[in-house]
Amino acid sequence: MQTRTLGSTGPAVSPVGLGGMSMSGAYGAADRTESIATVHAALEAGVTLIDTADFYAMGHNELLLAEALRGRDRDSYTLSVKFGMLRGPGPGAAGHDGRPEAVKNFLAYSLTRLGTDHIDIYRPARLDPAVPIEETVGAIKEMIDAGYVRHLGLSEVDAATIRRAHAVHPVADLQIEYSLISRAVEADVLPTLRELGIGLTAYGVLGRGLISGHWTPDRTAGPGDSRAFSPRFASENVAHNLALVDALRRVAEAKGCTVAQLAIAWVFAQGEDIVPLVGARTRERLAEALPATELTLTADDLAEIEKAMPRGAARGDRYPSAFMSGLGVGN
Repeated sequence: MQTRTLGSTGPAVSPVGLGGMSMSGAYGAADRTESIATVHAALEAGVTLIDTADFYAMGHNELLLAEALRGRDRDSYTLSVKFGMLRGPGPGAAGHDGRPEAVKNFLAYSLTRLGTDHIDIYRPARLDPAVPIEETVGAIKEMIDAGYVRHLGLSEVDAATIRRAHAVHPVADLQIEYSLISRAVEADVLPTLRELGIGLTAYGVLGRGLISGHWTPDRTAGPGDSRAFSPRFASENVAHNLALVDALRRVAEAKGCTVAQLAIAWVFAQGEDIVPLVGARTRERLAEALPATELTLTADDLAEIEKAMPRGAARGDRYPSAFMSGLGVGN
């Protein structure tokens, strides 16, 4: 599998990464054995970038990945870890903590749960409004200097914050939602990343399954599935959004690929500095996603995709209103 380099200072990774969130209950119950088998299948297919967070089911995902990665050459994969989102014993988030002492505390727990002596890319999941980004990044820089972290990453911040962080220590990549139905990054953030030589890892490339081609109008989110609270899946919006998917399906059929492959390929085609993250939790979904990086989209293809799913055409915010204020960009 070919590689892409995350920015001018980051690591070379596979052209698509594997996101672990869905393996730890974000979209309802997941099968542990199948999740581990999916990680193994990804590695065997040449996927080297594995993304997780310490708050995915309160450490569950890190422990799961530790089991799946046990015995593998540590240099054969790149671990990207987010930190800082606070939770209580019930549902929902309880804020963010970017204090330097918290950074080091979170890191110590992640290193232990993952069973490794270093994290390849370490990033705050969101900006802590009470802590200057320079202080959070400064603490990560200390951990880089000490050998516990290899590269600095950011997640869901605006262009001004990227510049401030990059002035403290070079940023390898920004992780942010980017898909056919979430394109706010194109206005200011993506040009800033390219100016500064920073990569982009795109999550939500299938809109949490909404534009995968597998979601149907009669389907509802089951117990524990966070999509039950997503505005784009709400009853007043989902029919409109799935009509866009139907238009995209016609383009995919003409191209001889699936809707999911077309949606991933579109993100992949937006630049050599972008690496899509695929949140597959089964080998079947992984096998569908991976060929997208080999799908060549012509100018005519991109024009047809734009007609089918124009920028800003989706209805509903990408997160519930309580979470939107913590994002660096909107929809």
